[in-house]
Amino acid sequence: MRISADGAETLALQALAWLAGNDELLPVFLGATGASEADLRARAAEPEFLGSVLDFLTMDDNWVMQFCDSHGLDYEMPLQARMSLPGGAQVNWT
Repeated sequence: MRISADGAETLALQALAWLAGNDELLPVFLGATGASEADLRARAAEPEFLGSVLDFLTMDDNWVMQFCDSHGLDYEMPLQARMSLPGGAQVNWT
């Protein structure tokens, strides 16, 4: 089942808030994306930026599990949400 764009943005905002509250992981996210803490606030409404949040989160299964466990979500939800945001179409290599 595919998640709606609105639902995907909501989930990505939850992930962004979770990252912002994670003292160990936030600096890793900022370093990996080149974003500043001011960018987090300024770009939180941009679907493309929210996609980058989910791209980062889904790089590590442990991060996905921690986030999902803290929000009572199925582990597949971040990836499903990512596919509903700009640039998240699943690629088929044939």
